[in-house]
Amino acid sequence: MNDHNIMLIKVSQRLHSAERLQKVLTDYGCSIKTRLGLHEADDVCGTDGLIILQLVKGDSDLTDFQAKLNELDGVIAKLITF
Repeated sequence: MNDHNIMLIKVSQRLHSAERLQKVLTDYGCSIKTRLGLHEADDVCGTDGLIILQLVKGDSDLTDFQAKLNELDGVIAKLITF
Protein backbone atom coordinates (compact mmCIF):
# COMPACT_ATOMS: atom_id res chain seq x y z
CA MET A 1 0.00 0.00 0.00
CA ASN A 2 1.27 3.45 -0.87
CA ASP A 3 1.77 6.29 1.62
CA HIS A 4 -0.55 9.27 1.43
CA ASN A 5 0.66 12.78 2.31
CA ILE A 6 -2.06 14.97 3.82
CA MET A 7 -1.66 18.57 5.00
CA LEU A 8 -4.17 19.93 7.53
CA ILE A 9 -4.25 23.71 7.73
CA LYS A 10 -6.17 25.55 10.46
CA VAL A 11 -6.82 29.17 9.56
CA SER A 12 -7.89 31.75 12.15
CA GLN A 13 -9.25 35.07 10.90
CA ARG A 14 -9.21 33.72 7.34
CA LEU A 15 -10.22 37.01 5.75
CA HIS A 16 -7.14 38.65 7.31
CA SER A 17 -4.71 35.95 6.11
CA ALA A 18 -6.39 34.86 2.87
CA GLU A 19 -4.20 36.77 0.42
CA ARG A 20 -0.87 35.64 1.92
CA LEU A 21 -2.14 32.09 2.40
CA GLN A 22 -3.31 31.89 -1.22
CA LYS A 23 0.13 33.07 -2.37
CA VAL A 24 1.86 30.18 -0.54
CA LEU A 25 -0.70 27.67 -1.84
CA THR A 26 -0.09 28.95 -5.38
CA ASP A 27 3.69 28.76 -4.96
CA TYR A 28 3.38 25.07 -4.03
CA GLY A 29 0.46 24.35 -6.36
CA CYS A 30 2.27 21.57 -8.24
CA SER A 31 2.49 19.62 -4.95
CA ILE A 32 -1.30 19.71 -4.41
CA LYS A 33 -3.49 16.96 -5.87
CA THR A 34 -6.72 17.80 -4.01
CA ARG A 35 -7.82 20.81 -1.95
CA LEU A 36 -10.86 20.95 0.31
CA GLY A 37 -11.81 24.06 2.27
CA LEU A 38 -14.22 23.98 5.20
CA HIS A 39 -15.64 26.89 7.19
CA GLU A 40 -18.79 27.75 9.09
CA ALA A 41 -21.44 29.12 6.76
CA ASP A 42 -24.77 30.29 8.08
CA ASP A 43 -26.30 33.74 8.33
CA VAL A 44 -22.75 35.07 8.74
CA CYS A 45 -19.69 33.51 7.11
CA GLY A 46 -17.31 32.09 9.74
CA THR A 47 -13.90 33.65 10.32
CA ASP A 48 -12.04 30.39 10.98
CA GLY A 49 -11.52 27.55 8.57
CA LEU A 50 -9.86 24.25 7.83
CA ILE A 51 -8.10 23.33 4.59
CA ILE A 52 -7.33 19.70 3.79
CA LEU A 53 -4.74 19.04 1.08
CA GLN A 54 -3.88 15.74 -0.57
CA LEU A 55 -0.27 16.15 -1.65
CA VAL A 56 1.88 14.56 -4.33
CA LYS A 57 3.82 11.65 -2.85
CA GLY A 58 7.58 11.81 -2.77
CA ASP A 59 7.76 15.59 -3.09
CA SER A 60 10.86 16.70 -1.17
CA ASP A 61 9.51 20.26 -0.72
CA LEU A 62 6.65 19.29 1.61
CA THR A 63 8.47 20.25 4.82
CA ASP A 64 9.38 23.62 3.26
CA PHE A 65 5.73 24.04 2.25
CA GLN A 66 4.62 23.35 5.83
CA ALA A 67 7.21 25.78 7.22
CA LYS A 68 6.05 28.59 4.88
CA LEU A 69 2.45 28.05 5.97
CA ASN A 70 3.38 28.09 9.66
CA GLU A 71 5.18 31.43 9.19
CA LEU A 72 1.82 33.09 8.45
CA ASP A 73 -0.07 34.73 11.33
CA GLY A 74 -3.17 32.76 12.24
CA VAL A 75 -2.16 29.64 10.28
CA ILE A 76 -1.19 26.26 11.72
CA ALA A 77 -0.19 23.49 9.29
CA LYS A 78 0.38 19.80 10.09
CA LEU A 79 1.84 17.30 7.63
CA ILE A 80 0.59 13.73 8.03
CA THR A 81 1.81 10.66 6.18
CA PHE A 82 -0.47 7.60 6.26
